[in-house]
Amino acid sequence: MVAVAIVLDIAFHSGPETVVSGADIAERTGMARRTLEPLLQALSREQLLTSTRGPHGGYRLGRPARLLKVGDVIAVGLASLEDGGIELTGRLQKVVVEPLWSEFDAALMAIAGSLTIEDLLKRAAKAGLRKPIEEPLNFVI
Repeated sequence: MVAVAIVLDIAFHSGPETVVSGADIAERTGMARRTLEPLLQALSREQLLTSTRGPHGGYRLGRPARLLKVGDVIAVGLASLEDGGIELTGRLQKVVVEPLWSEFDAALMAIAGSLTIEDLLKRAAKAGLRKPIEEPLNFVI
């Protein structure tokens, strides 16, 4: 969920000419910068985000929000986690708990695969949140 929060924050606060710094994301989300950096790097490696270096550097979406699937963001977030979990070996674990988590994973990914970051931005707008940076109007006469 941290990866989704990061990408949504960037989608909400960046624009075609502006980027969002890691420090700004950390401040708005209440996360430690050291928690964000590995995820920002992983999301950039997978081209879900693009990054700009330097004193005015930061991040923006790597593709339009309507083409950025929440499931892709979750997959990158999960892949970037360090494997430090406890390995359970009991019979109930093998025949009940592991299959149950597999069902949860499948249901979550089915929902996440049908949502885009644009869908989440629409939810934010419906809740009354307004982007601080407006997208420029594109029209042809």
